[in-house]
Amino acid sequence: MSRSYGISLASWSLHKSMGEGPGKFPLLEMPKVAKHEFGIEAIELTRALVPSLEPGYLDRLSRSAAAEGVRILLIMVSGQGDLGAADAAEREQAVAAHRKWIATAAHLKCHSVRICWGGAAQDTMTKPEAFNAFLERSIDPIRQLCDYAAERDLNVLLENHGGPSSHPEAVSQLISRLNHPRFGTLPDFGNFPPEIDRCEAVDAMMPHASAVSAKCYDFNDFTGEETTLDYGRLIEIVADKHGYEGYIGVEYEGDRLSEFAGIKACKCLLGKLRSV
Repeated sequence: MSRSYGISLASWSLHKSMGEGPGKFPLLEMPKVAKHEFGIEAIELTRALVPSLEPGYLDRLSRSAAAEGVRILLIMVSGQGDLGAADAAEREQAVAAHRKWIATAAHLKCHSVRICWGGAAQDTMTKPEAFNAFLERSIDPIRQLCDYAAERDLNVLLENHGGPSSHPEAVSQLISRLNHPRFGTLPDFGNFPPEIDRCEAVDAMMPHASAVSAKCYDFNDFTGEETTLDYGRLIEIVADKHGYEGYIGVEYEGDRLSEFAGIKACKCLLGKLRSV
């Protein structure tokens, strides 16, 4: 059996290696690093690692990627305000801030932006009335972003990234209430509370997925298996059960291996599971 998903590289995997200073390389060189160090021809950007939104800089980044034959798939956006904030003015500011990144993604010819679903109190998921209020005030801001993205042929994707977004039943309710053709999910293999079965949670998010994040932390030095996650079962769910043929992005967050070694280990494992 052969699976058809692609393998991409999330820039967050290199957040210690990219930037300014000794031993670091700029984002403009990420396409070259992805292609020549890892044999990966698609990348995912992270807002915090994009140093400029000036059109000239974005054009340089596009040319750098094109020169290596590397696609820029999406931008992971966070830290731009809470789309579900209790205060209406805060929600408006968050929408305006996110629109800049949607425009940036369009400039770079991405297919999506990934958003976070912030603004919920810590105990929101244990209080139905609080969750319902959070859900209701989130609808219009996210719909505005989806409409704005649709005009630019982009998708808006929600990742399980803490708070209600890491609870599949909450995400399902948001999808149902929003009912927008440009809104979907980006399941991350990590980022779920310990009481949630991550395989069942990924399964629940996959019907609406346009991207997948292969979070990884450590690997067995002898077998190459990820030691904290059941990658075999996760890939069965993603690729076999749901027939996913898009990109799965390597997102290494471990400490024992270097960023470069962790990325290579994850890419190797994804490649092995793709060909079984």
